[in-house]
Amino acid sequence: MFRMLKHHLHPRIFLMSIWLCHLMEHQKVQAGNCWLQQGKNGRCQVLYMPGMSREECCRSGRLGTSWTEEDVPNSTLFRWMIFNGGAPNCIPCKGGETCDNVDCGPGKRCKMNRRSKPRCVCAPDCSNITWKGPVCGSDGKTYKDECALLKAKCKGHPDLDVQYQGKCKKTCRDVLCPGSSTCVVDQTNNAYCVTCNRICPEVTSPEQYLCGNDGIIYASACHLRRATCLLGRSIGVAYEGKCIKAKSCEDIQCSAGKKCLWDARMSRGRCSLCDEACPESRTDEAVCASDNTTYPSECAMKQAACALGALLEVKHSGSCNSITEDQEEDEEDEDSDYMAYVHLSSVLDG
Repeated sequence: MFRMLKHHLHPRIFLMSIWLCHLMEHQKVQAGNCWLQQGKNGRCQVLYMPGMSREECCRSGRLGTSWTEEDVPNSTLFRWMIFNGGAPNCIPCKGGETCDNVDCGPGKRCKMNRRSKPRCVCAPDCSNITWKGPVCGSDGKTYKDECALLKAKCKGHPDLDVQYQGKCKKTCRDVLCPGSSTCVVDQTNNAYCVTCNRICPEVTSPEQYLCGNDGIIYASACHLRRATCLLGRSIGVAYEGKCIKAKSCEDIQCSAGKKCLWDARMSRGRCSLCDEACPESRTDEAVCASDNTTYPSECAMKQAACALGALLEVKHSGSCNSITEDQEEDEEDEDSDYMAYVHLSSVLDG
């Protein structure tokens, strides 16, 4: 073909044609778009970089990286991604069918699945972990060891961390918190390790005042959290504003979506959410409430409290007739903690 062109064209025009062909070929190599994955529909998805050659795109070796040859305007790319489920004519990088040169990132490794496709799986480095026993995670769940927690963190819980060694507990007894953190029991009777904020900003508005469940006025949410942390037990918010000497729930105004529940034992009201829908309860979720009634779950107990207009709290897990020796010891500890708590409250109030 080049011989025919050479005979029919002027030599300068012929050389210019060859140069243009070379330039077009070079542009063809350089043009294209790099994508992070190929969807199940066969289209390229998640644009990584426009105007990139296939060689540059596939050089990283990351699993799922794909490339499209078309050099199109941004408006077309946008239309492909939003309305068409990705870019057509998607070409996976060569390393897409094997684990060779696949970079899965830290804490993961490439593994071929049953369909002979490469897949990045969680494989954290557990070689430096010295504690081999169970650990309590920041999500309140017990993991058989720290390595199992790291796998769960890799699988979609990036904020998950170890709170303390051992199983998650209902009291702060035998909980050894790391560093300068302090053990606190929350309103659901789960022990957590937290760092106490000992300095709170100056209050600038009376709207920041909160009435605690202990009947004490707190200048702000920060002051209440600090008191909770120093006390080691959850205090909670009874209602917004300063505490008042209420004779019944009629004297207490709750914010939207909340209902006042009367605490007959302490002669105080507490604003609570009462629109929670309870899922189907499991047999191991039963609780014994402060009215000595067994409820299928803590959620069911809260629903009953809302219907009665009276505050109910969990005495212990399980049926009221199935209390164990350990639970009796826990209740004794809680009683002693409560006495210390009342004493501290009077000190703070004074």
